[in-house]
Amino acid sequence: MMDLTATQIAEITGGTLTAGADPEAVVTTVATDSREVTAGTLFVAKPGEVADGHDFIPAALAAGATLILAERETTDDTGRPHPAVVVPDAVLAMGALAADHVARLRAAGDLTVVGVTGSAGKTTTKDLTTALLATQGPTVGPIGSYNGEVGVPLTVFTAGPDTRYLVIEMGATQLGNIAYLADMVRPDLGAVLMVGSAHLGEFGSVENIVTTKGELVEALPSTGTAVLNHDDERVRTMAARTAAPVLWFTADPHAADDPQLADAVRASNLHTDTDGHPVFTLHLPAGPAGATSEHDITSRLIGVHHIGNLLASAALAHAAGVPGAAIAEVLTSSGAVSRWRMERTDRADGVTVINDAYNANPDSMRAALRTLAALGADSGRRTWAVLGTMLELGEGSVAEHDAVGRAAVRLNIAQLVVVGEDARAIHTGAVMEGSWGDESRWVPDADAAEALLADALRPGDIVLVKSSNGAGLRHLGDRIAWGPMSSQGTDEGPAAPEVTAP
Repeated sequence: MMDLTATQIAEITGGTLTAGADPEAVVTTVATDSREVTAGTLFVAKPGEVADGHDFIPAALAAGATLILAERETTDDTGRPHPAVVVPDAVLAMGALAADHVARLRAAGDLTVVGVTGSAGKTTTKDLTTALLATQGPTVGPIGSYNGEVGVPLTVFTAGPDTRYLVIEMGATQLGNIAYLADMVRPDLGAVLMVGSAHLGEFGSVENIVTTKGELVEALPSTGTAVLNHDDERVRTMAARTAAPVLWFTADPHAADDPQLADAVRASNLHTDTDGHPVFTLHLPAGPAGATSEHDITSRLIGVHHIGNLLASAALAHAAGVPGAAIAEVLTSSGAVSRWRMERTDRADGVTVINDAYNANPDSMRAALRTLAALGADSGRRTWAVLGTMLELGEGSVAEHDAVGRAAVRLNIAQLVVVGEDARAIHTGAVMEGSWGDESRWVPDADAAEALLADALRPGDIVLVKSSNGAGLRHLGDRIAWGPMSSQGTDEGPAAPEVTAP
């Protein structure tokens, strides 16, 4: 919740008030979508890849917008300028407003800002962390995957004077992205989950990914805490890049014997139950009371690969002073919150659909396939992997897709359906690895995949649907799970029947 006059917004952003603006008009909310505008809204008319926000200024004003943040002056039908602050770059201006908002909240109250980044697991970790911190006071976290130069400010603007914790998910596609976001929100606590090959085509090298993810811990103050994954050798190197104390988290079964990890947040006795839920003993280091604690956890998330997300969120909560018992209770009771992340639906006919198609990279593809294989092995049920393209992998894209197909065969996935021309190498890799007959099939698009599955699925089958967001298979997963009309769902919640809690 903001409370700024048009004059203040112009001063903060370095913008110019149009003749149609009331200098004393007050805005309380910010929106980039004219459909979300209400009275008191600052509508940000940012140019986009598909549409230009300036075209929606009349609709925003009709819906009650008080002021426009625009990159050029626009007028009404009579030629009178719309009430606006005109800036060179609307997105950068949003960032300036967000930075000012965080600074005002810090000055007015007791605010702790928590940053989360990594090549995979960011959204699940921020959801868990938000739930954990909410046990201690008013907490704001991002909607869905609001993690970029637009999404982070929109998250910030929802925080108010009573907000105790502000959780920020930080995504990146190039050097400097995390530094920009960190400079905006000035995190007190920061977690780096892992470094993989997501967005490798845009970053150019894994080294650039390491550099960028480490920008978060470089921004932490000496009074803060850097939460780092000791099981990722690239993340381990980031300890030398921060002035903040480091709190490690690890699932290494030998961690108890390592003096360096004596004060780490760690897991022991790790396994999955028959539904694929991680089961482990959580070890927390000494807190303010001076005693270590152990807690038995059975998560409602699906897949052992979530252990890093669970431990990272536990470490962030521990660093923020959340009692161990509260951490254990939340980790045991929390399932997936954001859509299309190992989202399980059990159909009436006995088919189980796991929709993990919000995003994909080679690491998350293999993790999801391992989870599918374990579910099949534990239950004796037939497994299906419906896989689409992994975007932004650069020159290594064909090889990485080929390797995923080979991994599916090695994991003994019963049926593989590869969707789309860009993903064809997954099918090729599976065939070359030894798949034969109709165990692996390539189809040109989601409609063809849906038709194939409608004919071939039988009661008891488990279906994993996974691809990068841009491939659109998340909507195919919805249709398989709930029927043809279910693709009308959104990032915030499904339009179809409620998902079975994993």
